[in-house]
Amino acid sequence: MAGITNTAFRRLCREFDGGLYVSEMVTSRALVERTVGKGSEHLIRSVLAHQLALPEVKGLTNVCGARSVENLYEAAWQRYQYHYLAINGEFALVYPGVVEGLQQLREAGLQLACLTNKPLSFAKPLLQAKGLDSFFTHVFGGDSFERKKPDPLPLLKTCEALGVSPKQALMVGDSSNDAQAARAAGCPVVLVRYGYNHGEPVDGVDADAHVDTLTHITQALARLG
Repeated sequence: MAGITNTAFRRLCREFDGGLYVSEMVTSRALVERTVGKGSEHLIRSVLAHQLALPEVKGLTNVCGARSVENLYEAAWQRYQYHYLAINGEFALVYPGVVEGLQQLREAGLQLACLTNKPLSFAKPLLQAKGLDSFFTHVFGGDSFERKKPDPLPLLKTCEALGVSPKQALMVGDSSNDAQAARAAGCPVVLVRYGYNHGEPVDGVDADAHVDTLTHITQALARLG
């Protein structure tokens, strides 16, 4: 979803230009990869902190001590939501094997839920736009519960909604956030090798299995017993 995030940030930054120096580095892929996955709020705070720390920003006379992440956050968050929703799904592509993998899991009689740190108002329209919403009996976002992944609470609540215990569920994710949440909840976890994982290789993250595509999940399940 980096395409959506980058474009939303570019539109946001054009609004802030003049009141705050804007660099193209703000929306670099590397920065997004390091900060994505812990919720939009964390992403915005991280980018604002990065921008305010730039030497060229510190040297501007209109950037005073009162211009902090906290002072800028609310306006940035409101405008980010506006721009994100305006382009939600436009620059996002479904990874190869996702539809086929979801079909396999559904045909195996498994209940599927989507749990993301993305705000629910972003997640539901995106799933619908990509034709994936019908696969899931439940969709939960980063604002559905009191805490976000890697805290285990969202996963525990998702298991509760599905009517299963954590050990009866399987967490399929793409980052250390997902793996940490699963381990803390007592849930088996399989990680796919695409995604961001904060810019680090996902094979280095503790998990029960690592796969290249969702179509390999059924094989991983068989190995896990």
